[in-house]
Amino acid sequence: MVRAGVVPGRRVALYCGVGLVVVLVAVGVAVGAFGVNRVVTGIAVGVVAAGALVIALLRRDAVELTDAGIVRRTPWGVEEIGWARVVAGRFALDEHGRWALALDLNGGEEPHGELVLLSIPPVVRPIAGAYDMRKREQVNEIRNMLREKRVPVTVLPEIADALHRHWKIAPPTR
Repeated sequence: MVRAGVVPGRRVALYCGVGLVVVLVAVGVAVGAFGVNRVVTGIAVGVVAAGALVIALLRRDAVELTDAGIVRRTPWGVEEIGWARVVAGRFALDEHGRWALALDLNGGEEPHGELVLLSIPPVVRPIAGAYDMRKREQVNEIRNMLREKRVPVTVLPEIADALHRHWKIAPPTR
C-alpha cells in the first residue's frame, strides 16, 4: 500500500473552521462553568483539542494505492476506484506552479477526470531535510506502484531532469 493524496484547500479551510469552533466552545464552557477568570484555560484546552481534531481529520483525508485499487478516504466516507479506470499518469506543473503527479481517470465524478496523488514544490537542490526525503520516498513508491500496474506515466522533461539530478531518481524507462 502506498499513501498519497492532496487535501484540497477548501477542505483544509473547513477543518480549520471546525478547529476554531472547538476553541470557541471550549472557551464558552470554561467561562460558563468557572467564570471569566478561566478564559485563558479555555483557550489552552480548546487549542489542544482543536489541534488534535484537525490533525486527525487531515490524517484521515488521504488516497491509498493498493494492489486491488485506489482508495480515496475522507472523514465522512471511503470511495474505491478500480485500476481499470486509470488511463494514464502525468507529472506536470499545476495551476500554482507546483509539480503535481496525477492520474487521469475515465468515468466518474472527479473534477477534470483526474486524481492528484502528490503536489510538491519544484526540486531545485539535493535533499535538504525530512520533508524532501519523505517526498522523494513518496515519488518512488508511487512510481513503483504505477509501474507494477503498467500505468503509462508522462513526465515533463524539466521535471525528469531535476528529479534525476537532485534526488537521484532515475527517469522513467518508457
